[in-house]
Amino acid sequence: MNPIRKLALVVNRQKTGAALLAEKIASLAEGHGVSSRITDTYPVPDQFLAEADACGVLGGDGTLLSVVKGAVAHDVPVFGVNQGKLGFLATFSPEGFCTRLPSILEGNYRIETRSLLCAHDFHGEDLLALNDIVLKNARNSRLVSLRVYCDDEFVTRYHCDGLIFSTPTGSTAYNLSANGPILHTSSEVITMTPICPHTLSNRSVIFSENVSIRIEAEGEVAPDLNFDGRILPASDGFPLHIGISDKRLQLLQPFDYSYFYILRNKLQWGGETD
Repeated sequence: MNPIRKLALVVNRQKTGAALLAEKIASLAEGHGVSSRITDTYPVPDQFLAEADACGVLGGDGTLLSVVKGAVAHDVPVFGVNQGKLGFLATFSPEGFCTRLPSILEGNYRIETRSLLCAHDFHGEDLLALNDIVLKNARNSRLVSLRVYCDDEFVTRYHCDGLIFSTPTGSTAYNLSANGPILHTSSEVITMTPICPHTLSNRSVIFSENVSIRIEAEGEVAPDLNFDGRILPASDGFPLHIGISDKRLQLLQPFDYSYFYILRNKLQWGGETD
């Protein structure tokens, strides 16, 4: 792959050691002739990733999600050094990362592309999500009634706490907590998982990549929209249309990266841990 000559670093200073590690990475990079810049501003400034060859995120998966918009806009590969809890997206370990860094800067890495969800409401505003789009009632104590259509064909009516629309990347996030399926990250599909459905036979549905999903709200409810953790009021945003975006996020991964190792290790399948 191409060598990295301009490195952007996004730091979550609430994570112990993240700021110190960022300074160390920047110093090592500059010692190899690589210019670097650091921000701990949230949200990440719109032009921060402009002209960068790669973006390193020091924090957890939530911190990495915060750079998706800029990374996609500027076509910048992203890697995460995990200083959070699980680290499904931020796959590099802080221990030993600085030893790996010179090789990465020389281009010894691979790029893995991840699909994104795109949603637009009747206002015409488009929003992207790497993990999921979640619809819930603004008042958590009340159920929400939603009608779902796939390519204009009626699927069903859901009376539930909410609906999760997930990418394969996000299948190990909220979708997993709601008993949804785990999907390989290379699959180009959308998973719809109801949250505590009032009808127990309601289960997850997996849609193919080329469909358009339409959601309509029923009754006097005010659902909230959650895009990768960003909450937006959606009381006047229906019908909502969801599909797979034609844009992709580039994740920078080491050559020895294994998705199934991550699953075994993070979910402790078979008792495995680091």
